[in-house]
Amino acid sequence: MNKTLEPLAAQLRPQTLDDLVGQTHLLAPNKPFRIALEKGQLHSCIFWGPPGTGKTTLAQLMAQKTQAHFVQLSAVFSGVKDIREAVNVAEAKKNALEQKTILFVDEIHRFNKAQQDAFLPYMENGLLTVIGATTENPSFALNNALLSRAKVYVLKALSEAEIGLILQRALALNHKNLPEAQLSLLSLAADGDARRALNFLETVLALMESTAELTLEQVKEIVQGHYHRFDKQGDIFYDLISALHKSVRGSDPNAALYWLTRMLDAGCDPLYLARRIVRMATEDIGNADPRALTLAIEAWQTVERLGQPEGELALAQAILYLAIAAKSNAVYTAFNAARAFVKESGSLEVPLHLRNAPTHLMRELNYGKEYRYAHNEPYAYAAGENYWPEGMKPQVFYQPTDRGLEIKMAEKLAFLKKLDEEYKQKC
Repeated sequence: MNKTLEPLAAQLRPQTLDDLVGQTHLLAPNKPFRIALEKGQLHSCIFWGPPGTGKTTLAQLMAQKTQAHFVQLSAVFSGVKDIREAVNVAEAKKNALEQKTILFVDEIHRFNKAQQDAFLPYMENGLLTVIGATTENPSFALNNALLSRAKVYVLKALSEAEIGLILQRALALNHKNLPEAQLSLLSLAADGDARRALNFLETVLALMESTAELTLEQVKEIVQGHYHRFDKQGDIFYDLISALHKSVRGSDPNAALYWLTRMLDAGCDPLYLARRIVRMATEDIGNADPRALTLAIEAWQTVERLGQPEGELALAQAILYLAIAAKSNAVYTAFNAARAFVKESGSLEVPLHLRNAPTHLMRELNYGKEYRYAHNEPYAYAAGENYWPEGMKPQVFYQPTDRGLEIKMAEKLAFLKKLDEEYKQKC
């Protein structure tokens, strides 16, 4: 094993753009970003991507390629004072050597608004080229003023093949080999994070020093307990729940089960998933199959009573049922339309015949007078009765689809409409 005290990630840090593994959508020879770097053209930018994808390395290579002075800050430990010091260094470099300065800010989303605003004048006058690295969505995590002065580049998680290439380089550096099965397991467990992969390998290399033959089971023990990429309340979290919801809406039970399992495997709260499944039942199925809501609520109750992992099976059952069930967003659409109408139409009085009359005074004021009790009418329907505020034209919010139980509901509404028309003709 290589005896240097430097971590493998530091030992293997690429020295040229061609050494950097991954991000070919930015660094291929014909890509605008690569062309700009080759010409020495610097611009402030934000690198947005998962951990271990090369954000820091890419910033360092930008400085090397353009012969710029490189200053690195961490938003976790730094503040406005550190920014001022970086500005002083940049001014000194510019005055003495006419050298540009790249200020790299790791975890830039952790800076507050005032700290982010501190960059703006120096970005505008060209003293600093600010490169921020973040795992959070810049649209939500960074100020608009900062975003307007910096181009956002999305860095992608590394593929298993790319992680494997990095591991092979590290093994060669240490004059070691691993069987293909063990190497594949490390690549898979890294989940697109090169730093995590190299940390795994460091443990493997240390174990190889003390054992005659490393087994696959030992490698499994090293990587066990490491969840897939998942950022509770972050971008990946919402991307996953969006994929789950849209798979259910799209009636693909297998894809829906995949995304559900992804979220559970990553440590998502099953009660959160249960609540979202209830929402799916009402938003995308509704009255086309009312049993979907019942099953979703029962799955929620099962999770509450059994906990994990026993309750997770009830979530899977609900997801599969919802995905296959007849779809309708008629309730969702009707509710939104009614809510918008209520906001626009104001607080109109309830007609007297629809008011409750529990007291003598109310009856004297004609509360409830001329109300027709529907159960005393043919088909338990008071044909021609008005249930809207006086002067308001009846609205149509709910329009059943031609799927599931709503087929019958549409037929019932059509029948009642016919009764209304016959009543009007008699009058």
